[in-house]
Amino acid sequence: MNALTFDYVIAGAGTAGCVLANRLSANPDVSVLLLEAGGKDNYFWIDIPVGYLYTIGNPRTDWCYETESEPGLNGRSIGYARGKVLGECSSINAMVYMRGQASDYDHWAQLGNRGWGWDEVLPFFKRSEDYQHGADDFHGAGGELRVEERRVNWEILDVWQRAAAECGIPTIEEFNRGDNFGCSYFQMNQRRGERWSATRAFLRPAMNRPNLTVMTEAHVQNLTLADGDNGKQRATGLEAIVKGGRLTIEARREVLLATGSIGSPQIMQLSGIGPGELLRRKGIDVKVDLPVGENLHDHLQIRSIYKVENTVTLNQRANSLWGKMVMGLEYAAFKRGPLTMPPSQLGAFAKSDPSQPSANIEWHVQPLSLDKFGEPLHRYNAITPSVCNLRPSSRGHVRIRDNNPDTYPAITLNYLATAEDQTVAIEGLRFTRRIMAADALKPYSPTEVLPGPSCRSEDDLRRAAGDLGTTIFHPVGTCRMGNDDQAVVNDRLCVRGVDGLRVIDASVMPMITSGNTNAPTVMIAEKGAQFIADGDFGQR
Repeated sequence: MNALTFDYVIAGAGTAGCVLANRLSANPDVSVLLLEAGGKDNYFWIDIPVGYLYTIGNPRTDWCYETESEPGLNGRSIGYARGKVLGECSSINAMVYMRGQASDYDHWAQLGNRGWGWDEVLPFFKRSEDYQHGADDFHGAGGELRVEERRVNWEILDVWQRAAAECGIPTIEEFNRGDNFGCSYFQMNQRRGERWSATRAFLRPAMNRPNLTVMTEAHVQNLTLADGDNGKQRATGLEAIVKGGRLTIEARREVLLATGSIGSPQIMQLSGIGPGELLRRKGIDVKVDLPVGENLHDHLQIRSIYKVENTVTLNQRANSLWGKMVMGLEYAAFKRGPLTMPPSQLGAFAKSDPSQPSANIEWHVQPLSLDKFGEPLHRYNAITPSVCNLRPSSRGHVRIRDNNPDTYPAITLNYLATAEDQTVAIEGLRFTRRIMAADALKPYSPTEVLPGPSCRSEDDLRRAAGDLGTTIFHPVGTCRMGNDDQAVVNDRLCVRGVDGLRVIDASVMPMITSGNTNAPTVMIAEKGAQFIADGDFGQR
């Protein structure tokens, strides 16, 4: 068995791992190893924005997880994409740059997490940002992560924005200033029409540093632990299968888990850090009894579909050979047009009812329609306004099935398990109908396809939410940050009861942010790198 030693060992070359590798290796006096279980990000479709259609669900680029059967989804199991290449999910995601709302982070701070309020995290968002319109009070310029505006327009989306305004959702310039109430076009992690993944932004510029080593096809098997001071365990490194060979890797300073809300709890549980009862059932010695893998939650979007007339949507263009040729030429020549599209271009935030303290629902509006992801677009022109609950109260978990690292864990979301979440789903569908009935859309004769005009009662709408609901791929919370018995890491991202081990990825979020989770993950990694540089371990 071969052995290697580095100062810092990072498991996972996704968004957080790429940021950490860049920031830590900037110090030439330390050695850094970055491990990625997937392969290189050299697949043709990764850099082309619309290529998500060919990367999600593709075993070359996606782990292709599936959830357990979900009672709230009327017994359905759904695909749960996670990136399988350098950059991980940032190489296959929607590219939407969305920080969330100020109240999200202020709530984290109110839970006792020092330094995580909006005013304290905003500088870390700005630190890595390269905003198309330049620096201002809310944005940074010159950073690694490019943020740009859309490069294609659709008449029907402009009209939907006017319809939303008729229904009390004002048109706003952008979403990333702390209060997202309103309707605007999403800003994206693209550079001149190409996907700007964490690999391109953070990792490639650092890969020529002699103190940074990157290994792909490196599947972490478990952490190595030893008895430490004061009765605690200490993470000394990890074991990994690297291109078929087993390696023991030692960390002089710290092991950093950045394998996400599915991978990080799986590795910890396999290593004996997790719920004691679960680990004993799976034949694993309990090193530290912590609620690892609990508190899983996600944004469930409910997809309504409406046929429209007197306009052109992607359905018409993509179902025409001539339309496909024009789109391809437009992209090749100008890096513009539909091939630059993320899954959704237009968004809106609002309250599902007036009692909500801030916007708690969000729409992702698409100028297209299909039966389900991966299937052909419909032959008629249509749009898909999908609405999601930004603050779900339902909680699930990630749990290993056995003690084999190659076995996928059981992923249970428990979508729509609470009456509160069901009510928000029903009100979201009703609000969508109000927007679609607005005067601005009447010239386009919208006709409801899903859930369908016969779906009227609360029971009908609740059933429709279960039939139509699907993930936006925002799993968080399985290594929750806090200072109570339900926390896995402290507010410096150090694992409770284990020295030399931090979790730095979306799994540490105590509660999900309002919107896409990639930008918050960059911020979390920026803060984590600063904690490491400062030698800040917080109170265990």
